[in-house]
Amino acid sequence: MTAMATIATTSTSALHAVDTEPISEQPISSGEDDIDVPPPYSVWTPWQKKLIVAGAAFGGFFNPITAQVYLPALTTLEQEFSVTAAEINLTVTTYMIFQGLTPILFSGFTDTLGRRPGYIICFIVYISANIALALANDYEDLLVIRCFQSAGSATIMVICQAVVADVITSAERGAYIALTAIPSILGPSLGPVIGGAMAQYMGWRSIFWMLTIAAGINFTLMLLFIPETCRKVVGDGSIRPPWWCQSVYQWFYYRRHPSVPQNLNSLEKSAYTTDEGKLKYATSHLFSAFALLRELELVLLLIIGGTVFTGVYAVGTAMPKLFDELYDFDPLKIGLMYLPLAGGSILAVVFVGPGMNWNLRRHARKLGIAVDKKTKMDLSKFPIEKVRLEIAFPFLILGVGIITSWGWITSNKVEIEKVVMVVFFLGVGLVGVNNVVNALIVDIYSDTAGAALAAYNLAKCIMGAASSGFVEPLMEGMGMGPAFTLLGCLYLLLVPIILLVMWKGVAWRTSRRARELRKKGSVLVREEEPKNIASDEVLQAEKTEVTNAS
Repeated sequence: MTAMATIATTSTSALHAVDTEPISEQPISSGEDDIDVPPPYSVWTPWQKKLIVAGAAFGGFFNPITAQVYLPALTTLEQEFSVTAAEINLTVTTYMIFQGLTPILFSGFTDTLGRRPGYIICFIVYISANIALALANDYEDLLVIRCFQSAGSATIMVICQAVVADVITSAERGAYIALTAIPSILGPSLGPVIGGAMAQYMGWRSIFWMLTIAAGINFTLMLLFIPETCRKVVGDGSIRPPWWCQSVYQWFYYRRHPSVPQNLNSLEKSAYTTDEGKLKYATSHLFSAFALLRELELVLLLIIGGTVFTGVYAVGTAMPKLFDELYDFDPLKIGLMYLPLAGGSILAVVFVGPGMNWNLRRHARKLGIAVDKKTKMDLSKFPIEKVRLEIAFPFLILGVGIITSWGWITSNKVEIEKVVMVVFFLGVGLVGVNNVVNALIVDIYSDTAGAALAAYNLAKCIMGAASSGFVEPLMEGMGMGPAFTLLGCLYLLLVPIILLVMWKGVAWRTSRRARELRKKGSVLVREEEPKNIASDEVLQAEKTEVTNAS
């Protein structure tokens, strides 16, 4: 509660700190003399940004924990509703399908109208679904309502990731990855532990009552304190948001201080100037995430991240039945077996964050660029793909070996200690790759982070849903060992894709920028009029960059 109040206080006090606080993010000097002092990227201080990111991470916790919390209770639900294992696994599959599809509708909306309206809508849907699930009396109710539960929680997760992109830039992202990775680490790991304990001692319905209470607390704190961060609404954080984007604290603050200094030049340009225009623009961009799928680089990154995610859900979905049949574990013990995954995931974060920062500084030194933690880098010619994906390689190779080993050791019913070690290193490998890909997508598509992350979420969920639906038939048809060996071979196919992105990434981004300039054309000429730059000169410069990058 104290942390949330601090965020609220700093969200308004920071408005007065533009001149007194250190500039948090600014473009890196290329070695040429700068004529003008670059404006600050945001008014948030490092400590304030940590609080905002931590608050976002808390909200993002509900999506992964909801997906996993009732996995240990699958056998109990199977008996409760008198259905087969395949039918009860369908509730996992449908959850993941809606987990991927729903954020597509809201990503463009929140990128335009603000993050807080999206928060409010999604929390209402999520809390209502949890109450309905706790009262469900048949399998059909469980299956349908889980879809609404997924719709609410998944969109909250994407909005939380977009909040991070609003306040954090590439040069700082490695330092904040520990906070942003908390939901993806603790949710899948602690969810089964909590769900197993509650299902065994309090009944499976208590799981959804617990989620209702936790979400209600988070929703209340968000309404009271969490500020709006969307750069099309508040710019660098100093601009007063419209009433529907204000927290309760901000609403009272602005009533007492109607003349708060605002840096209107920091507001990101968009296609609207009125509230009605905002709504029309947001509605027309509901499916903006699908539009991004025309970009080859993003599609390849989605394939990489989505394929890695298949292993996470294949193992997670198979664990309850395997430990029940092979080791005769009760729901609580099954839930505890997910804890090693959390330990491995935390270790991955410990290495990934500093590793990305170290590799960025290493490449910057080679290019003669001075990097500072508080600096925003110009990535137009910087090989950010190579910088990030070099860190992902060792984690991917580890994942290949571990996912293959998992199939063979469980099929031979080895000592449980060995299984624990394999699950631990599974978390290290797969979560490590996922965190790198997530950071790279935000680096490349920072202006449309909500839509890009929604597309990534869709890819992970579709491929995860496929793996959770086919893992049991695959194990029955091929056996545990061959089934997960096949998955390991699938991971190896990602290597040439990663190499291609590292090689062509800069050229693809330069070409995309040239297309955007060509599309905007005369609009860019009017915006650049003080500098007297003609559109044909801009296009020629971009063509030259494409040629040089190629």
